[in-house]
Amino acid sequence: MAFRQRLAKPLLYTTGAAALGGGVLYYTYRPRNIPGQDPAVVGPPGYGAEGRFRPPRFPKVRSRDDQIRDLKRSGGSKGATTGLFKSSEEAAPQNDEDVYDLLVIGAGATGAGIALDAVTRGLRVAIVERDDFASGTSSKSTKLVHGGVRYLEKAVWELDYNQYALVKEALRERKYFLDTAPHLSSWLPIMLPLDKWWKAPYYWAGTKAYDFLAGSEGIESSYFLTRSKALDAFPMLKKDNLVGALVYYDGAHNDSRMNVSLAMTAALYGATVVNHIEVTGLEKGANGQLCGARVKDLVQEKNGKKADEFVIRAKGIINATGPFTDSIRKMDDQNVKEIVAPSSGVHVVLPGYYSPQKMGLIDPKTSDGRVIFFLPWQGNTIAGTTDAPTKISYNPVAGEEEIDWILSEISHYLSPDINVRRGDVLAAWSGIRPLVKDPNAKNTESLVRNHLINVSPSGLLTCAGGKWTTYRQMAEEAVDEAVKTFSLTTKPVLNAPDVSGTEMVDDGARLDGSCQTHQVKLVGAHGFSKTLFINLIQHFGVETDVAKHLTESYGDRAWTVAALSVPTEKRFPVRGEKISALYPFIDGEVRYAVRHEYAQTAVDVLARRTRLAFLNAQAALEALPKVIDIMAGELKWDNKRKEVEWRDTVAFLESMGLPKSKLSATRKQVENGTLSFRDSIEYKMYSRHDQPNDELESDSRLGKGNPGLKEGAAAEK
Repeated sequence: MAFRQRLAKPLLYTTGAAALGGGVLYYTYRPRNIPGQDPAVVGPPGYGAEGRFRPPRFPKVRSRDDQIRDLKRSGGSKGATTGLFKSSEEAAPQNDEDVYDLLVIGAGATGAGIALDAVTRGLRVAIVERDDFASGTSSKSTKLVHGGVRYLEKAVWELDYNQYALVKEALRERKYFLDTAPHLSSWLPIMLPLDKWWKAPYYWAGTKAYDFLAGSEGIESSYFLTRSKALDAFPMLKKDNLVGALVYYDGAHNDSRMNVSLAMTAALYGATVVNHIEVTGLEKGANGQLCGARVKDLVQEKNGKKADEFVIRAKGIINATGPFTDSIRKMDDQNVKEIVAPSSGVHVVLPGYYSPQKMGLIDPKTSDGRVIFFLPWQGNTIAGTTDAPTKISYNPVAGEEEIDWILSEISHYLSPDINVRRGDVLAAWSGIRPLVKDPNAKNTESLVRNHLINVSPSGLLTCAGGKWTTYRQMAEEAVDEAVKTFSLTTKPVLNAPDVSGTEMVDDGARLDGSCQTHQVKLVGAHGFSKTLFINLIQHFGVETDVAKHLTESYGDRAWTVAALSVPTEKRFPVRGEKISALYPFIDGEVRYAVRHEYAQTAVDVLARRTRLAFLNAQAALEALPKVIDIMAGELKWDNKRKEVEWRDTVAFLESMGLPKSKLSATRKQVENGTLSFRDSIEYKMYSRHDQPNDELESDSRLGKGNPGLKEGAAAEK
């Protein structure tokens, strides 16, 4: 009996430990449904009984001219017919149905998210943007969709519940990106290199807490890599003092294409969406409450005509203009205190060989305590960001001091045999992060950590601050406040469009008048799958890299983009003429951008519809003639407008890091290939055949006594 008791206790402990260990192992390695890798809701198009291909029939957004007519109609019959600006007394609307429930000013991530949220609650919505969708901060992010590991660290060490809540909210929203836009979002493993053994348990605990906090919104668990495996995964790492690494998972996305997709989805659901419309003033009724806005069409100015000015009427106005928030607030009240504290975030783009294709890196402790990311994106590598006070401007230029700081930080954790060169910077840009101060707080100097929603006495609702990851939550809260403040009535969406392009999916099934944006799939999401690019290759004969790019940028709308591409008359590829030899962007994307995404300028295409300007400023300059010519055919531009586009785009490319020596380039020089680059930094970066290296020339291994072989070897370099 005593023997059995002595045996039972160790056996019980052993069984308990085994069960606990088995539970941990199962939880860590259990089969999971990975968001973004689900099969397509709608299968790829096939062939009919007669053997003919049946292309998908996607709904189209209304033309920009039609959208502008709706805006004018809200301001009154005179404005709708003549397009001339009328004062508030003259511009009485024809009937209440023409007045919008909400007018959203600003079509960045926040504004476009608000428009989509409001229209899918059955509200009548208009959204206007002075420039283009994502033309400001929303296209200049780090491209991450993340909860923020460093915020979690602060929450623990500072016992700050607000930081904890911010991380928890962002982790939930991170999953919604993959659910609603799987073609534009993906999971990305990010490495934390360790230079001291004591850091391993510290960071391990932190990344595991991050996993635990994500819960069901998480995906793969974080894991530890030994020194050898860390170098195998990230060969560019510096070997000295490297003891291992921890890898955790976060999200990445294509920010401006996500923004455009939000705007286009809102347009399909019935919102009036117009870019290149500037708000010049706000209208108030006899009771002093806001009732509309005065606007003008900037596209007409580019065409050499007088800008069309008119009034838009709405029951409520939402200010979602990011860094320019205070300029709209001052239209409402000139004496209002400014709440935006702009901060500059500079990023640089390097060639793809600086990082693995599927692994990012974070340096949590730079020389001055800031965090820097080093991430693969669109075939290149992004490094950034800085964080410094700045002044608000339309297209800020990244300063050399900030670029040099980023390159210096990169060199600290890359192998010393990798020469981090200034000439390797393909593009560099500065984004303005609109940090905000709460005007109602006692301490008006303190910044709001997340975002701010404020309503002025005259009824201007301002939504500012926040970050890309939480745009949807910000939009939901803003619309909730608008419904309450402006006494709006939401209702079910009874005639939802077939965004999927098929009646098999009822896109309006869940739209009962409440917020459903966590389930509303964006344009292109329904038919996307990880293997869709194969179908595209097999039908259209596009190159593999082009097919992958199209499906990961347009989702199922890649069918339309490929169909708009010209035949090459080659054996292969069959379709798709590249606008830049270095990248997979093709001519069909330019046509699609004009016909289906409201692109009005060459910058709209080069910077926001494709990402060429962000990836390589000089490649964008070289592609510019072709882009202008395609757009001119679509939009009926004359030679004067084409000249305007050239000047405006070259000026914009300065903010993307185009060297000053190229800012005076003419179209003829670019087309003829006569643009000199001998005075550029890139010219001296490589060994060229007309500048043979003496040491290599004398090396017998390069073919001593064989001049032809020497010349070939030097030319190869």
